[in-house]
Amino acid sequence: MTHPSTAPGGPLSPAPLHGESFREVFRRHAAGVAIITATYDDVPYGFTATSVASLSADPPRFSFNMARTSSSWPAVANTSFVGVHMLSTENEGLANRFARTKDRFTGDHWEPGPEGVPILKDVAGWLVGRISMRLSFENNAVVVAEVVAGNIGPDGAPLLYHGGSYGTPTATDYVI
Repeated sequence: MTHPSTAPGGPLSPAPLHGESFREVFRRHAAGVAIITATYDDVPYGFTATSVASLSADPPRFSFNMARTSSSWPAVANTSFVGVHMLSTENEGLANRFARTKDRFTGDHWEPGPEGVPILKDVAGWLVGRISMRLSFENNAVVVAEVVAGNIGPDGAPLLYHGGSYGTPTATDYVI
C-alpha cells in the first residue's frame, strides 16, 4: 500500500514551481509588515515590505529584500541610511499607503529623524541603520544595515500579511 503523501502526484512529489504556484506557496507564509524609508536628494522615499529580518543582535543589524525596479530603489541604492518601521494592526492604513499609492509622505504622519531618515509616527517601533551591504541579484537586492538609532512605540498586535490580506496572530494554548 502506498501512503497518500508519497504517492505519485501526491503532496510530497517534487514538481517545479514557477510563477503563480511559487507565489501561492509564499502566500501561505505569514510575514510581519514593515515600512522601509530613506531620503535621497532631500526627497523622502518609502515602501511596504514583508522581507525584514533581524540579522544579528551584537552588533544590531537588520536586512530586507527589495525589487531594483521599485521607485524607492534609487534612494536605497544611493543613500547611506535607511529606516525600518515595524507595524501593528493600528498601522494598516500606513501599510496600504506605502504599498498602493505614490502619495506616501503628504501629511503629518512622519518627521525627519536621525541621519535625515523619514520616521513614521505611532508605529510599534523603528530603527535607523547605516547600510553596510547591498547585494544585487538579477532584478532584486538584499540590503543589510547596522542600527545607529531606534525607538520602541506603542505596544499592539503585530500586523501580518498572509494569503493576500492583512491580519493579526491569534494566541494558542502553547506557552513558552
